[in-house]
Amino acid sequence: QVQLVESGGGLVQPGGSLRLSCAASGSIFSTGVVDWYRQAPGEQLEWGAVISGVSYTAYSVDVKVRFTISRDSAKNTLYLQMNSLKPEDTAVYYCHQDTTWGRGIQVTVSS
Repeated sequence: QVQLVESGGGLVQPGGSLRLSCAASGSIFSTGVVDWYRQAPGEQLEWGAVISGVSYTAYSVDVKVRFTISRDSAKNTLYLQMNSLKPEDTAVYYCHQDTTWGRGIQVTVSS
């Protein structure tokens, strides 16, 4: 059974950067569709970024330019580089592939 485990979250100040990682137990990050979602306190789950095929990527309006999704297929790892972080980015971040979801990791942006 495929499992996804997020890491790299924590507390950062506004304007700071953070890189999230999502490690897969199987080779599921080769060329398939993989996404990052997030859920802020009291808010609905929000789609943020996707990577598919060799290099196709797309982002939500809220994270475009500031966030970058990437993956290392050899390491079976998905990444989300987050720059210029804002308090509004505070949320639990989840990686997702097909029917598999990670357990989520907290990102808090506060001064």
